[in-house]
Amino acid sequence: MNYGKIKNCDIANGPGVRISLFVSGCRHHCKGCFNAEAWSFDYGKPFTAETEQSILDLLRPDYIQGFTALGGEPFEPENQPTVTGLLKKIREQYPKKDIWCYTGYLYDVDLVPGGRVYTGVTEEMLSYIDVLVDGEFIEAEKDISLQFRGSRNQRILTLSQSRS
Repeated sequence: MNYGKIKNCDIANGPGVRISLFVSGCRHHCKGCFNAEAWSFDYGKPFTAETEQSILDLLRPDYIQGFTALGGEPFEPENQPTVTGLLKKIREQYPKKDIWCYTGYLYDVDLVPGGRVYTGVTEEMLSYIDVLVDGEFIEAEKDISLQFRGSRNQRILTLSQSRS
């Protein structure tokens, strides 16, 4: 997997101060996408063990509330194994920090058994995510007043509550 950027002081993609990983590769190609360069799976740099350790180190300070995975598209089948491994390590090392993930896929359609991008690790990946923002960005529904999402069709789903 490749990634485009790691933000070490993100306040736009979830509550509080966060570490955010922008993965590469996305098949949605939403009109008006803020990160169209990340559509290519070859964009950016390879995600390595050193990259993973850097993220884990960045998460250490108490003022960091959590981690966000976005893209590109974290739920592209090619990205799921690497993202799942990272989320597992974050959950193990920082159980009190929250994990957010953005996807253009729909939780109850595409990420379920038989769904478009359901793989052998999808359920595990979802099990580490506290909040999932789902749905493609739709330019006609863009609303800059929305918190943590770009268009009105996108949903903010609290997965950790549904597991309790």
